[in-house]
Amino acid sequence: MKRVFRKIAVALGIILTGTMLTLQANASCGTLDGLKSGASLHPQSFEGENYFGAASLRVVSDHDRDSIVGMWKVTVTAQGNTGPGAPPDGTVLDSAFAQWHSDGTEIMNSGRPPQDGSFCMGVWEKTGRSRYRLNHFAIGNDTANAPGGIGNPTGPTHLVEDVILSRDGNHYAGAFIVDAYDLAGNNVAHIVGHVTATRITINTPVSSVL
Repeated sequence: MKRVFRKIAVALGIILTGTMLTLQANASCGTLDGLKSGASLHPQSFEGENYFGAASLRVVSDHDRDSIVGMWKVTVTAQGNTGPGAPPDGTVLDSAFAQWHSDGTEIMNSGRPPQDGSFCMGVWEKTGRSRYRLNHFAIGNDTANAPGGIGNPTGPTHLVEDVILSRDGNHYAGAFIVDAYDLAGNNVAHIVGHVTATRITINTPVSSVL
């Protein structure tokens, strides 16, 4: 009988020792104590869902951290134009909302009449320290001949911007060139000037975008 109790006690001791070791191992998995000296954690972010509905993980790239990414209130002003019909210096050509996306694309909601083509899109790249270049296209209609409705289709309008982001990341400014074409590809307008923008944040009030 004593021999039986002795075997049971030994078995219980082995089970308890194994349980304690397992608990200690699991506890260390939930801490950073297991990281070796010099190890680092790589930043990650959730980005949408995959086709199976499960959230997917990816490492944040340097492109995601470009400060130009975000929503902006943009003002486009004529400057330095000459010749017949040229807009005088200081003429505001557009007051718009624009979004620069982390994938290198851009979209603008122009202040122009919707029937004239108020949405346009572009692509951008970083060209230097705090410097960015935008290549942007718009499609519109000739509303001058149809003030009460949608006019005839016109050729593309090509906008190029070279801008510099402010040190605090809340403003950018630079030069722009706009070239408008007819459906045959003939240049029918060429305008230059400067563009300024102010970042829109989660706390931006309506009074700041009027």
